[in-house]
Amino acid sequence: MDGIHQALPIQAGFVFFGIFAVLLLATFVGAQLKRRLPDNRNVDDLNRRVSAWWAIMVVLLFAFWFHIIGTTFLFFLISFAALREFMTLIYRRRSDHNAIAACFYLLLPLQYYFVLIDWYGMFATLIPVYAFLLLPVIGAFSGQTAGLFERTAKIQWGAMITVFCLSHVPAIMTLPIRGFEERNILLLIFMIVVVQTGDVLQYALQTLFGGKKIMPALSPDATVWGTLGGIAGATALAASLYRITPFSPVQAAAIGLLVAVMGFFGSLVMSGIKRSHGVQNWGRSNNLRGGMLDRVDGICFAAPVFFHVVRYYWV
Repeated sequence: MDGIHQALPIQAGFVFFGIFAVLLLATFVGAQLKRRLPDNRNVDDLNRRVSAWWAIMVVLLFAFWFHIIGTTFLFFLISFAALREFMTLIYRRRSDHNAIAACFYLLLPLQYYFVLIDWYGMFATLIPVYAFLLLPVIGAFSGQTAGLFERTAKIQWGAMITVFCLSHVPAIMTLPIRGFEERNILLLIFMIVVVQTGDVLQYALQTLFGGKKIMPALSPDATVWGTLGGIAGATALAASLYRITPFSPVQAAAIGLLVAVMGFFGSLVMSGIKRSHGVQNWGRSNNLRGGMLDRVDGICFAAPVFFHVVRYYWV
């Protein structure tokens, strides 16, 4: 056990050093592209994604220093900010104020409390089961039947994506992986770095090389080659990071491919949702170029899949 405690800071130090080196390079490239293409929307999105990656690395450093308590508290705040953005931009009916309040003041703290005490049964069912039954009841008691189904579905989806899905990130710290005790923070770093790398590479490649649009209605800027290149790069990075995981190189590559694809799906779906409501960037109503949901859209989809794959095969 002493050897594990001594090796962890060294392994994490190498990982953080490598990531910060890549981020410095990405920041430099983004600045040069902005100088050459000042009005290019893809360049703006790329630089925004790189800035988001810097913020996420600060989050990971915080998680490394304060372990499960600090990580859980930090993602509680991230979920709060993401839920607030979602409800502000997607939902505007006063009649469901009580249902929305239940998401903020009941479901959100309970979900992260169950993560913190490692009560998997309640953590895994609170929102998909109990909240999905409770929220329509609260909505019905408002007395407003018009659009009850659509209103409830929006609130349920907001709680699902911003609270339930994001809570799987700190939950990674609770997985009792045999032979990997006390090193779960490295798994958390592995998952987030792979997802963010795929995201940033996608924007970089589509900005530099363009190409055929993959799905213009959902994401007008995403190209086939940019998407494939981003996923391939993230998969290669995952394989190279296998030493900080309990996976073999092939397993690390397969899991990296899976979370990179899920991260892309998350960005695609959230892009489609915001465009269906006339919003180009989350947080635009506050004159921001992207809000919390823009920073974690890929992680929202990748984290639950990563958590359950690891829990099923390695715990």
